Amino acid sequence: MEEPNTTPVRETEAVLEPVLAQAPPIGDAAEPAREEPPVKEHYASDDYDAELFGGVRFDTTADIPIPDSLIDQVIGQEHAVDVIKKAATQRRHVMMIGSPGTGKSMLAKAMSELLPKEDMQDILVYPNQEDNNNPIIRVVPAGRGKEIVAHHKEDAKRQASSRNTLLLVLVIGVLGISFISGQFLMGIIAVAFLFMAFRSLIPKESAMVPKLIVSNKPDSFAPFVDATGSHAGALLGDVRHDPFQSGGLETPAHDRVEAGAIHRAHKGVLFIDEINSLEYQSQQSLLTALQEGVFPITGQSERSSGAMVRTEPVPCRFLMIAAGNLDAMQYMHPALRSRIRGYGYEVYMTETMDDTAENRGKLVRFIAQEVKNDGKIPPFDPSAVSEILREARRRSGRKGHLTVKLRDLGGLVRVAGDLAIKDGSSTTTLRHVLDAKKIARSVEDQMADEYIRRTRDYDLTIVEGTLVGHVNGLAVVGNDGGSVLPIAAEVTPAQGAGSVVATGGLKEIAQESIKNVSALIKKFSGADIRKMDIHVQFVGTYNVDGDSASVTMATAVISALENIPVRQDLAMTGSLSVRGDVLPIGGVTYKIEAAAKAGIKTVIIPKSNLNDVLIEDQYADKVSIIPVTRIEEVLRYALVPTDKADFEEKLTRMGKHMEIPKDEPKAEKSE
Repeated sequence: MEEPNTTPVRETEAVLEPVLAQAPPIGDAAEPAREEPPVKEHYASDDYDAELFGGVRFDTTADIPIPDSLIDQVIGQEHAVDVIKKAATQRRHVMMIGSPGTGKSMLAKAMSELLPKEDMQDILVYPNQEDNNNPIIRVVPAGRGKEIVAHHKEDAKRQASSRNTLLLVLVIGVLGISFISGQFLMGIIAVAFLFMAFRSLIPKESAMVPKLIVSNKPDSFAPFVDATGSHAGALLGDVRHDPFQSGGLETPAHDRVEAGAIHRAHKGVLFIDEINSLEYQSQQSLLTALQEGVFPITGQSERSSGAMVRTEPVPCRFLMIAAGNLDAMQYMHPALRSRIRGYGYEVYMTETMDDTAENRGKLVRFIAQEVKNDGKIPPFDPSAVSEILREARRRSGRKGHLTVKLRDLGGLVRVAGDLAIKDGSSTTTLRHVLDAKKIARSVEDQMADEYIRRTRDYDLTIVEGTLVGHVNGLAVVGNDGGSVLPIAAEVTPAQGAGSVVATGGLKEIAQESIKNVSALIKKFSGADIRKMDIHVQFVGTYNVDGDSASVTMATAVISALENIPVRQDLAMTGSLSVRGDVLPIGGVTYKIEAAAKAGIKTVIIPKSNLNDVLIEDQYADKVSIIPVTRIEEVLRYALVPTDKADFEEKLTRMGKHMEIPKDEPKAEKSE
């Protein structure tokens, strides 16, 4: 029988020899050299601009080679890739912060492939004869754990067979003697006592069999364990509750021990996304495991019998990759973050990359990767790939950029492929991608369309004629949707000190933008607004945030204050400085499309956002775009004054910088 290794954990690790360099598989030397496929003279992609696909030539994406290693499949995160390579070589921790779908989990998996080759280990837990509640931990080379457990089970099976044979002999003897002596009833009672004695006094052979809690293959890569969303027991290990704790029915303490994610990630990578969602106590325990490299397993519930069990320290020397959104740092344990910063790297995941030929070529390869990884959808032809590239530009929201939120873009690829399968097509074409864009829309975008339809039905969104104090603003809904945001204003005499009252559950940024608008209202009208109450209402909306409605609010208030009608076939968006400059905003493409869906003919946007506009072809003829740089331009387009001369005079006054007179210094009296 294999004897248990009684060497302490750290001594066992020190005894292990470094793993030998992995030899090439037998037969590689005799394998003939592979012939490269002949290069075709003409591919379907050659019919397009050579720069569009970044020099990648193909008939379908099936012609595009895919890198074998995960790290080479990561796109648009060059800085993060460099950090991961350094961290893997030097065995450093990493924290990655960024939006969902930017490649954090893929980089974490890639890191496990890049780690230097080490001797993997199995971890066994043995019963402790002196203290049943303190099981013994032993570490052996990878693959040996299963052998040891198998040997113990075989030995236990032999012992059980011997015990059962002895019991059978005793039972036959007792029954025979009782039968001969005429005391058969007493013989039955004696046999019952024998059964009870063998059950309670002689321990079960299975109770002495060690439990394998961490198992690895000798030639395997470093383990990658995703512990995202794990509770304390799944992360740190646990001891199961035993409802039968006496009478020979109890389960041995060591057999109830369960390894946690930190132990299964020993000598590998532990990945935790949304790190801030971990309880503070779990983060503290995680910090201890990082510092010590060992962490004992105990029951996590105080009401469980497992709470009385505590193993010897269990090895957990892992590299941690923590990930999350920007708010993750706010709720992360300061000491845990300090540990990562002191012994590793912090990386911000970018959301866009430059729209260059090289990066477009990477996106073409990404489409090929998604098709191959899915394994069910047909390859994309050049027309379909070109439309995906166009969508990548749209979703970036910035001129000269491509989105790196590739999870969402991959969803569009799969939906288009599903439509191709439905049609029985062997390739995914432009038509399939265009149809997929109508289907693969976010819930927010669909809700925005429904909101636009309802507001039109109840005349909340007016797109014809003129009205005083009513302006059609525009807003972004979610990440890829837009909506019309009507804003109404009214000015009344104040019964006390004048104030600006805004409704719609405005958040902090939106409230501050209203204060900035007040300065321009004073300059335009010249009126003393201290004697007025200015009411601003965001019609039919709640929880408005951001300052992109500043231009809309200023126009609505000036219209109400001066009793000048506003064109209702016009919508606007833009941030506003206190000096009247129209500043850039986000989501301009989705806002313009929302206006077109509502039937609005003209949209005013900041001039600095003009190159960010990339609307769908179906909306291009439905709406005209007016870029502006100053609030005076907005008012000229939006307001319909009766006295144009007076109106222009006020606009001129608004554009001038107000000179505040300074007091002349008094001359000193001569003595």
